[in-house]
Order: sequence, then structure tokens, then C-alpha cells
Amino acid sequence: MELYVIRRPSAWANLSELEAAGARSARIGNEQMSHRVRWIRSYVVHEADGRIGTFCIYEARDGESIREHARRVGMPGEEFYKVATTVVVRGDPTPQTAAAE
Repeated sequence: MELYVIRRPSAWANLSELEAAGARSARIGNEQMSHRVRWIRSYVVHEADGRIGTFCIYEARDGESIREHARRVGMPGEEFYKVATTVVVRGDPTPQTAAAE
């Protein structure tokens, strides 16, 4: 499988809609398409229009697997890019707990 970044701009009105789509995405990926796609992580962003978008990191067999997964979930899946390489300067930061502050 190859690593892909999938852009889903302004796909959800709010975080509740995103949570529901995320649950469907995980279920379909894990139960129906585990040999074709694997969701790694997503970065959730506030779009300029006030909606919620994402940049998702997936492993996938090919672009058609990404499209098929998105179709089954009912979310955008046409804007994706195969990752050429990864440069990590620092790992993703973790939220500080109140006790650490």
C-alpha cells in the first residue's frame, strides 16, 4: 500500500457531523475495505467559510480504493495526493494536561 494525503474541504457544517462521518469511515474501512484502505490520522481545520474540513493521511492500495471508500462513506474523496516522502522535524504536539500547567 502507498501513503496518501486526502483533502476534504468544507465537507462538514460542524464537529458533530465530522464525528458521525469519522465513525462511518472507520467502520467501512475496518470491516469492508481493510485490504484496500487504512486510515492513519486526520488534521481537522476551520475553513474560511466557517465549515470544517480535513487533511487525512491514509494508506491505500491505489487511488480508486480512496474514491470507493469515500463513496461508501458519503464524503469527498477526489482530491488526494500520493506522498513522495515524509519529513518530520518534530512529532505532533500533545495537549498539555491541567496538572502539568
